[in-house]
Amino acid sequence: MNEKEVSEIRRRFRVEKNNIRSIRGCYVNGQGDIISKFNQSVALMPQEEAENFLSILKKTLSGTLNKNLINLEFSTQQVVDSEEHRLLMALKDSSLKEEDTIHRFFQNVIRSITLDENYLILLTHDTYDVPFRSKDGQTQDDNSTEVYSYILCSICPVKPTKPVLGYYVSENTFRNCTTDWAVSPPKLGFLFPAFDDRSANIYSALYYVQDSSETYAQFVDTVFHCDVPMPAAEQKEAFQSILCESLERECDFDTVCAVQEQLKNLIEEHKANREEIPLTVSKGHVARILETQGVSKEHIERFEKQFDEQFGPETNLSPKNLVETNQLVVTAPNVKIQVGGDGDHLVETRVINGVKYIMIRAEDGVEVNGVPVHIT
Repeated sequence: MNEKEVSEIRRRFRVEKNNIRSIRGCYVNGQGDIISKFNQSVALMPQEEAENFLSILKKTLSGTLNKNLINLEFSTQQVVDSEEHRLLMALKDSSLKEEDTIHRFFQNVIRSITLDENYLILLTHDTYDVPFRSKDGQTQDDNSTEVYSYILCSICPVKPTKPVLGYYVSENTFRNCTTDWAVSPPKLGFLFPAFDDRSANIYSALYYVQDSSETYAQFVDTVFHCDVPMPAAEQKEAFQSILCESLERECDFDTVCAVQEQLKNLIEEHKANREEIPLTVSKGHVARILETQGVSKEHIERFEKQFDEQFGPETNLSPKNLVETNQLVVTAPNVKIQVGGDGDHLVETRVINGVKYIMIRAEDGVEVNGVPVHIT
C-alpha cells in the first residue's frame, strides 16, 4: 500500500463514513487470562463513544510507511492452503459473525504476544464501495468499481488512570477522583487484506507497530507466518555500522554528511513530487554517493559486501529509516551539537596546528546559558 491508499482507508474511520456494524473485543490481563469479551453495536453506541472507538482503530493506520506501517506479503502456497491465511479469510468473509473463528483468532493473539500489562484486542469489519477515480484524480462517489471488504485489528494497552484532584459538589470539597482503567493507543495491529491499487489484495496485509524498534516477531509468525523486515531503528544502527566499518578512515565528516544530505534530498524530492510509490534506496544509490565523494573503490566494494551480508543483496531500504531528516547531531566527549533544519553547512571540521576542531559558523543571536553574548 502507498500513502494515498492508506489515507483513503483512514478516512473511513468516521461515524458518517463507514459501514462498520459492530466492534468485537477481548480484554486480557498481563498474565494472558481473558477478563471479558464483548460484541458492541456501533449503531447503538452514543456518538461520542463510537467516535472514541473509531479514533483508536484509526491509529492503527498511522505513522510512516516502511517504519510504522509495513507491507507483509503472503506466498502463493499460503494463499492456496495455509491455516493462518484461511483464518484471516474466514474472519473477513463471515463479517466477524462466526464465534468459533473469532475465539481461535483471539487465542492465537494471546498466545503470541507478551505484554506486562492489561491489553484490549479490538477487531472490526468494514465494507467500502470504492468510488471510481478518473485519470485526473477526480472521484465519482456514485460510480463504484468494487466493494472492498476488510478487517482491522488493534491491540491496545489498558492502563490505570493517575489519581487527580476533583471537586465534589455535594461535599463542597476537593479530593482524589476514583482511578479507573483507560484504553491507550494501539501498540500493534493490522489491516487485511491490503488495499493495493485501490483494490483488495489477499496476498498482502498492512502491519502496524507503534514503536519502530519493535516487531513482535512471534505475533507476526503466528498470525501471518511471514518474514518481517528488520525494525527501522535497527536498520539505522546497522547502516551506520556498515559505513563506519567498511570505509574505515575514509568515513570522515564530509563523506557522512554528504550521504545524509543526499538521502534527505531524495526524501524531499519524493515528497515534493507527491510520488505514490514508497521511496526506497539500494546499495547502488549509496555507492554512487560514496564514489562522488572520492571514496576508494576498495572501500566501496567492502561497503556493498557488508550491505549484502546485513540486509540481503536485493534489499532496498527506506531512507527515512536511515537518516535524521530534521536535524544534524554531532557528538564528542562532553559535547553535543544539534543543528536544525537545513543548517548542515554551518558545521565543518578543521585541523589547526595539529589539533582537531569542530567549527560552527556563528552570526547574531548567540546565547550562553540563555544570556545573549557578542563574539568579538
